[in-house]
Amino acid sequence: MILDPFELIAGLSAAIWAAELGRRPRWQAVPLWWLRLGHVVIRDLADGQLSLRAMSLVYTTLLSLVPLLAISFSVLKGFGVHNQIEPMLLSLLEPLGEKSVEITTRVIEFVDNMKAGVLGSVGLGLLIYTVISLMQKIERAFNFTWRVGAQRPFARRFGDYLSVILIGPVLVFSSLGVTASVKVSPELKELSEIAPLGLAIELGAGLVPYLLVVFAFTFVYLFMPNTRVSFKAAFAGAAIAGLMWHVAGWVFASFVVDSSSYAAVYSAFATLILFMIWLYLSWLILLLGADIAYYVQHPERVTLARESARPGPASRARLALTFALRVGEEHLRARPGPTVHALAAEGFVPPETALPILAALERAAIVVRTAARPERYVPARALEAIPVKSVLDAIALSDDDGREDAFSVTPEARVAALLEDLDQAADAALAGRTLRDLAAMTVLPRRAGKTGT
Repeated sequence: MILDPFELIAGLSAAIWAAELGRRPRWQAVPLWWLRLGHVVIRDLADGQLSLRAMSLVYTTLLSLVPLLAISFSVLKGFGVHNQIEPMLLSLLEPLGEKSVEITTRVIEFVDNMKAGVLGSVGLGLLIYTVISLMQKIERAFNFTWRVGAQRPFARRFGDYLSVILIGPVLVFSSLGVTASVKVSPELKELSEIAPLGLAIELGAGLVPYLLVVFAFTFVYLFMPNTRVSFKAAFAGAAIAGLMWHVAGWVFASFVVDSSSYAAVYSAFATLILFMIWLYLSWLILLLGADIAYYVQHPERVTLARESARPGPASRARLALTFALRVGEEHLRARPGPTVHALAAEGFVPPETALPILAALERAAIVVRTAARPERYVPARALEAIPVKSVLDAIALSDDDGREDAFSVTPEARVAALLEDLDQAADAALAGRTLRDLAAMTVLPRRAGKTGT
């Protein structure tokens, strides 16, 4: 009897998802959960959005690579370690084989030709703007992976991006310098002559490039998304992405670069094409690692159900009232406002479903985000100045993505009269009721009971 591979895969998938992890011993539950994680990550990759964003980042990287390295070169020059840029590029482009030397040489020549005196103030401003736009595109890609709809405010965006651009190279090259110093230290050489220690030291030296990549990926996952990322989740995603990156580099160097077909087809453009392919693979692996980190931090999202379902009008109205009420209650209790994740949990929806509704409430001046990290939501004005009807109107006048609904229809006279009657009935039912009235129903009685005791 010949087994159908599709039936076999379907059977394995059903067995993985049918198991109740809570009733399984840990040695069975943990592998099953990671298999489920692999399933949802592959599903996200098959959707195509991660690939599209990786391709977009390739284009932006090609435009911004030289300006980014020029700024890093200027910073590193002040620390006397600017000569480390070339070895770093050679290391990153190592899967390109001999072509990595050619690409690195060209890039370094471009960087050397970019002098502030020649560029002038306008050129220098454009150079910084190009680098900032690259960082903004990277943040958008990671926000998408982490289901975050809002970007950093402009002032924070500028400061955070510059801190990464200016401080990041110093940290990276400092770690590389420490690693190089350890490798050539005489004490380490003496220890390596001892048989057991020598093997351990050799294995450790082989792990150093992998650990440096994991360190860099962890830093990116912690910093770039506009949300709070736990170190555990960032490190887990970075460890898997670092392994994928090294394996992809070995495969790329073994089967792609050494192939003569690329040179035969693309001729003089072969080097550029290979460089773009490697950039695409690198960005895709980095985004896959971010996707893994997201699911590690939110294990409840590792389900067969997709997260793209949108609530209908009635559900959106209920969620809007729930969010506004929770923000009002936290304000009356003199607490920091709730985060988007807290509000999403309150409404039993994922954060990406809550964000468009919160955006509509922001546009109606009902709630506003704070500058704190993670961002919190507080009332945009006094609670007694926010009618309950305005919360419902904010949702009625926005589309599913939280944007203002610009599409208007002039109804027939009888339909217009009916809609007007409905509005008047709603106004009469909610007349004089404000957000403070709703929030006080749950907050103030508790306070009164507390003071009475």
